[in-house]
Amino acid sequence: MIGSARRAELFGHPRGLAFLFATEMWERFSYYGMRALLVLYMVDHLLAPERAQSVIGLGALKQGLEFLLGPLAPQPFASQIYGLYTGFVYLTPILGGWLADRWLGRRYTVILGAALMMAGHFMMASEGLFLLALVTLALGNGAFKPNIVTQVGGLYAPNDPRRDRAFSIFYVGINVGGFFAPLVSGTLGETLGWHYGFVSAGVGMAIGLATYLAGLPSLPVETAPTRIVDERAELRSDGRALLGLLLLAPPAILFWAAYEQQGNTIALWAERFTDRHVDLLFWRGEIPVTWFQAVNPLMIFLFTPPLVALWARLAAAGREPSTIVKLSLGCFCLGLSYLILAFAAETRGEGLSSWLWLAAYFALLTLGELCFSPITLSLVSRLAPPRSRSMAMGAWFLTMFAGNFLGGWLGGFWSSLSAAGFFALIAGAAVAAGAMIELARRCRADLIPD
Repeated sequence: MIGSARRAELFGHPRGLAFLFATEMWERFSYYGMRALLVLYMVDHLLAPERAQSVIGLGALKQGLEFLLGPLAPQPFASQIYGLYTGFVYLTPILGGWLADRWLGRRYTVILGAALMMAGHFMMASEGLFLLALVTLALGNGAFKPNIVTQVGGLYAPNDPRRDRAFSIFYVGINVGGFFAPLVSGTLGETLGWHYGFVSAGVGMAIGLATYLAGLPSLPVETAPTRIVDERAELRSDGRALLGLLLLAPPAILFWAAYEQQGNTIALWAERFTDRHVDLLFWRGEIPVTWFQAVNPLMIFLFTPPLVALWARLAAAGREPSTIVKLSLGCFCLGLSYLILAFAAETRGEGLSSWLWLAAYFALLTLGELCFSPITLSLVSRLAPPRSRSMAMGAWFLTMFAGNFLGGWLGGFWSSLSAAGFFALIAGAAVAAGAMIELARRCRADLIPD
């Protein structure tokens, strides 16, 4: 299976990696392009009474949420929808992993997911289909996400030293798409109209699907999925490591709840409380709100090479932090990023805060992400039972589901707390995640995979 995929190589890696890189890049372009517009679209346009009544199912959803949470003004309601959507984006991968491992195989499940997401983005152009479009997008992502990630590992033998570098290359692909998405879809949505931004996201997903289909001959050949397998021996051998991953799940949930505010309340902070005027020698103007969503992916490009080089130098000196220490460092960096915004909010007075505070926020958030997100993907890919790797990856995405759901709930406090108080609350969640990881590392080192 691996040998056939490795006959043709490009820059020292299987050619299939380039196709998976490009496919994921376009999929992330579509996801982040739509996400950059989502909260602004709801708060500034869709949830106006004269438009909200035309959205299929929106009234019933609001009644259900208000039954649980009490009355919801437009901003908290939008935050709840955002949290539900981004949460279900990471709940559905366990279904996609099961579908691939037991029925369709990874290739056909990725194709199904890409087609559903393409349809969902185009449906976003119709106000009445808004909720149905979000459901379609979440289902498509569930089929797509765990199976394309596991195909990266399938290009390499288990002990191939290029495997870790391959995941780093793939992670850059995610952020190439994430960088250009707000610049393209966000600009179209803010200048020409919301629906132009959503359609551009659909076009990006269509290009991603075409790229994947073109690359199928370069991907690992799959054996027929096995519907009934006995994995008890595998589970016994990996049981302690999997228990360690379960121990890491609660802090991961808190991490993602804080991290995902960048597409929710941070967009509102940038729109309403940030001085976005820039006066440079070669350009003068106002930074569009959605462009701030491109800062994090840009910093991924800038920070990844020196950070990898730093880890290599520390490893050569025998001082590289352990995997689990990196995870806690990521949480603490994330917490510090929100403390910076809390300070900016507390000291701004009645005026607007400089956009440079947001730049500092994104710098620390990016460092936290680089210490946390790829590390957890690597752990799951390495420790999951081979016959159920897609489903195990999907199960880990449940932490992102819970984190996004929690993040949406926390985002509802934006309207009732001061900005400084809100950012301090989110910082506390991130710092608590780091403290939980450190406590687990010290108290149950036998269960934490390192």
